[in-house]
Amino acid sequence: MLDDRYHHIGQPRGPLDATSWDERYRAGDTPWDRGEPSPGLVDFLARAKPQPGTVLVPGCGRGHDCRALADLGFHVTGLDVSPQALARAIPAGPTVRYEVGDFLTHAGQYDWIFEHTCFCAIHPGLRDEYVQAAVRNLKPHGYLLGIFFNIHAAEGPPFGATRTELWNRFAPHFDLREELVPRSFPNRTSEELLLWWQKKT
Repeated sequence: MLDDRYHHIGQPRGPLDATSWDERYRAGDTPWDRGEPSPGLVDFLARAKPQPGTVLVPGCGRGHDCRALADLGFHVTGLDVSPQALARAIPAGPTVRYEVGDFLTHAGQYDWIFEHTCFCAIHPGLRDEYVQAAVRNLKPHGYLLGIFFNIHAAEGPPFGATRTELWNRFAPHFDLREELVPRSFPNRTSEELLLWWQKKT
């Protein structure tokens, strides 16, 4: 089912086209935004009870996942190329900072990265750069928690990915701690894959 996906009217003209994403937010044409955090993230936080630290949320949109992380004591940087998305973010208190920026060129040092809707929004040809950005922005032995679209879309965004592709891209740099099919929004059931990685060095 594609009713909450990105390729509707006003499709962004390029994978990191902030102007087009801004147009989508101005028009309220954001069917991927369900108004709440990812169910898979909510369940992970409740089950794994991770030690809070600094966390980067690339492609954070209106910040629903950021707020869920902040509620458990994380210091959160929400990053998005769209100023309009961040202008619509619900205030989340002093431990959340929103920043307009491109994850592929972002430079910082974080204990965690939480991925949900950034990897699928960029063109597959940029995925090597995504992996490099994840490695660059994590501290030694930091964690990448990703909920990826495990779909085979003919076009995008969202661009799907297979488990094999994800493994081939991330395993050279990360050790896999957990893999499961998470609880998802109803129209994404069984179409997402949670992978919890730890940076090797």
